[in-house]
Amino acid sequence: MAITMTPAAVDRVKSFMANRGKGLGLRLGLRTSGCSGMAYVLEFVDTLNDDDEVYEVEGVNIIIDAKSFIYLQGIELDFVKEGLNEGFQFNNPNAKGECGCGESFTV
Repeated sequence: MAITMTPAAVDRVKSFMANRGKGLGLRLGLRTSGCSGMAYVLEFVDTLNDDDEVYEVEGVNIIIDAKSFIYLQGIELDFVKEGLNEGFQFNNPNAKGECGCGESFTV
């Protein structure tokens, strides 16, 4: 499969979707940003775009546009809690490097 999620990420996204009460799934995409060039984008999806692909992972719909997919193929989405901090972590085999702050990456 092109996209995978850890059990923690699946549980967190399902919780967000249940609290939200609507939506088709979660968009995983990219935008130009940061000192390394690309940053991840996560957002709820209510309607699909023409170039969107939907990947069902453990009951969660992950929506990725065609332009982002080439950089995200093989990615694992994780949800990590470290002390008081928590958030999604992206384990992307296509990333060749990350900036020091961890906000962006390069391929």
